[in-house]
Amino acid sequence: MSRVFITGSADGLGQLAARQLIDEGHEVVLHARSAARGRDALEGAPGAADVLTGDLASIAQTRALADAANAEGRFDAVIHNAGLGYRDRERVETEDGLPRVFAVNVLAPFLLTAEMTRPDRLIYLSSGMHRGGDPDVSDVQWRRRRWSGSQAYSDSKLYDTVLAFAVARRWPDVLANAVDPGWVATRMGGAGAPDDLKAGGDTQAWLAVSDDAEARVSGRLFYHRRPREAHPAASQTDVQDALVEACRQLTHVDLGA
Repeated sequence: MSRVFITGSADGLGQLAARQLIDEGHEVVLHARSAARGRDALEGAPGAADVLTGDLASIAQTRALADAANAEGRFDAVIHNAGLGYRDRERVETEDGLPRVFAVNVLAPFLLTAEMTRPDRLIYLSSGMHRGGDPDVSDVQWRRRRWSGSQAYSDSKLYDTVLAFAVARRWPDVLANAVDPGWVATRMGGAGAPDDLKAGGDTQAWLAVSDDAEARVSGRLFYHRRPREAHPAASQTDVQDALVEACRQLTHVDLGA
């Protein structure tokens, strides 16, 4: 049995992964952004060990979430599933003065990765749209560029893939991978999305616990349990280091080696 923590597991892919892992006999701790959403998470994933709450748009609440997760004890795997989509028509700023998409999709998984007790496996949710992302991190706050919700989302998913690969390089004792779940019918993807919803959640769960040789790798992007080519920038150490440094400057937390 493995202990797994899944962010953004009140619904969608995170909840599907949670249900699968619970059905397989693993101990799963859920996450939601509020107490009300936490109740939804527990109702949707019967048998979960607990639910932790915290709004990932807030640096302070994300730090508190890391502390709460550490108080639960060390996890074998953490699935960084929570994320926002690309429908913000304008730059929505968080309490920390950051674009909400970047804060939730990128800075929160960075901060949780840095501050939680190091697990054996880390999984970061990417997207096929990461291939349209811009690896330049000089304006992650979107202060100089004209806002584009779809571009900000694509950038964030590229950064998630870069982060996964950076962790894989820096932490050789941890299996760190990214997942492209496909275009699936979640609240983010919309009802008409054509990809296999179950397969999207399945790949995250599989990477978190499987003893298959194919799952015991690091620094890869997966789609439906198969390796998929990532944006070339994700493997570039200068891009990885630039993203880690940008996140360090915003959080004052070092990812470490």
